[in-house]
Amino acid sequence: MNRFLILLAGVALIFSSCKKADYQKVTHDPELYRTTVKKLNDIVLENNFPPVIASRNYVYANIAAYQVIAAGDPKHFRSLSGQIKHLPVSPAPPKDAEVDFQFASMLAFCTVGNAVTFPEGSMEIYIDSLKQKAKDAGMPSGVFDNTVAYADTVAKYILKWSKKDNYAQTRSASKYTVKRIDGRWIPTPPMYAQALEPHWGEIRPMVLDSAAQIPAPQPPAYNMTDKNSVFYKNVMQVKGMVDSLTTEQKHMADFWDDNAFKLNVIGHASFGTKKFSPGGHWMNIAGVGSAMKKADFGTTVAAYTETSIALFDAFISCWDIKYKANSVRPETVITKLVNPDWRPYIQTPPFPEYISGHAVISAAAAEVLTQAFGDNIAYTDSSESEFGIDPRKFTSFRAAAQEAAMSRVYGGIHYKIACTEGNKLGQKIGDLVNKKLQLKIK
Repeated sequence: MNRFLILLAGVALIFSSCKKADYQKVTHDPELYRTTVKKLNDIVLENNFPPVIASRNYVYANIAAYQVIAAGDPKHFRSLSGQIKHLPVSPAPPKDAEVDFQFASMLAFCTVGNAVTFPEGSMEIYIDSLKQKAKDAGMPSGVFDNTVAYADTVAKYILKWSKKDNYAQTRSASKYTVKRIDGRWIPTPPMYAQALEPHWGEIRPMVLDSAAQIPAPQPPAYNMTDKNSVFYKNVMQVKGMVDSLTTEQKHMADFWDDNAFKLNVIGHASFGTKKFSPGGHWMNIAGVGSAMKKADFGTTVAAYTETSIALFDAFISCWDIKYKANSVRPETVITKLVNPDWRPYIQTPPFPEYISGHAVISAAAAEVLTQAFGDNIAYTDSSESEFGIDPRKFTSFRAAAQEAAMSRVYGGIHYKIACTEGNKLGQKIGDLVNKKLQLKIK
């Protein structure tokens, strides 16, 4: 009889272990985290978040997820508390209570993403679907309840911290003053929109000590009377390129356009179209790197998190420079002084020209992803396929960043010097993030 009971107990234990392994195959799958990040990306797109605000959505959601992973696996992942100097110590997981940390990380990501996007609650349906997926996979009710509770605890801690980053204060800050002075930015057609987020340089960064920590050279002085001036040559270079674009150059410009909201005007009719923001595009690329390298769940979360931190700080640095320089866009100069009928290939966004945001953030993200997944990692980026744009192949993340920068010249919205200097600045920011943050314990 005793042998029979022992046998039964053994069978029960094996069954229990198999059941546990079954649900973890679902909740520990890095593809599910990539899908979760893409879901937030879709919501950011649908609700027309401008690129700088989108970067804020990504960074807090990913940090919430990462802090859960670090709490659950401290032997392999180091908490960001203490590495990001203003991030308080993360809540410890409950003692003697089993938590599925991978599943908790996704719930924390979604809860934070749910709160920092609008309309608030946009991720509720997806959160419910995640919970149902875990239940259907056989997650025990006790583990489920513990996991949900811990995810909520971490999410609340991150949201409380996020409220001190000066975002709320910048909502009521003064607007940009339009002055029609030669060389100074003014709104451009067809939207003639107000300057976007002129106080973003005042947002609290993650790794940078301040927005101005890493300086960039001053832009060339406005001078359209001297044909040998740096400014004049940059203006005419943009015009010449746009007037003679090759099919390949047009593809580059379209691929990296990443205009969160483009106003299309046809006769008396107008309509808007949306794409991922530049930061959203690089979130997708982080997912490509994770999938290509077959990274495990924790490594995947760490890569997304460090990329989002690099993007966030890069936007703050870039925007600080933009609104100190207040440089005029090529479209304004060319239509006023060269050809009134000239138009850029892609639509000019509503903020000053120098320094190129795409160049800065792309290079910063590329440095982080290079450290995470390696240099010279050839990959195909099909992020824009859902917008009818063919994929592009790259030999490395850095090569992609360089193309992203140059694409803005082909698009006719930046001078080349703003892109080359932007790429240099982004590399320095990405390098600083790599040096200051050590997420994985070697």
